[in-house]
Amino acid sequence: MKNKRPKLKIPFDTFDIIIECVSIALLFVMWLYVIKVYSSLSETVASHFNVRGEANNYSRKSIVFIIPTIAIFLYALLFIINKFPHLHNYMVNITLDNAYKNYRFSTRILRVVNFICVSLMAYITYYIIESAKGQEMPLGSLFMPLVIGFSILLPVVILLYQRKLNKE
Repeated sequence: MKNKRPKLKIPFDTFDIIIECVSIALLFVMWLYVIKVYSSLSETVASHFNVRGEANNYSRKSIVFIIPTIAIFLYALLFIINKFPHLHNYMVNITLDNAYKNYRFSTRILRVVNFICVSLMAYITYYIIESAKGQEMPLGSLFMPLVIGFSILLPVVILLYQRKLNKE
């Protein structure tokens, strides 16, 4: 089935530029941190944590490169997908009249989700390395409830805002 939606180029505004720059900076800092501390890590590091944030599985220290690698791949993939808002999924019929505001909203959501993913992966990488160094991390036991709560709250907020956006 061919997509009949209008193809519009959605320009970056200040918020978009800031969030992209912060995401890229986080990726860069995450990689610098991993490279900097890698040689000082013990040969095994925690690779899995239970819901209380306690390590319950261990792997070779090279595992610390996996999450930053996934983060870069995911960031690049979502960045590319964001270039084609006419292919995104919408709850309304996209017409020439409502395309720009829906595309702007969709690209903004995807950009924020991309930032959140990069932030989570940076935190997880930091958590793994700090726990390998013997540091006690304060967010360990709250991490899962916060992620689950945010994962439920974000779609609800998006749904409500999109309904408001398309009533105008």
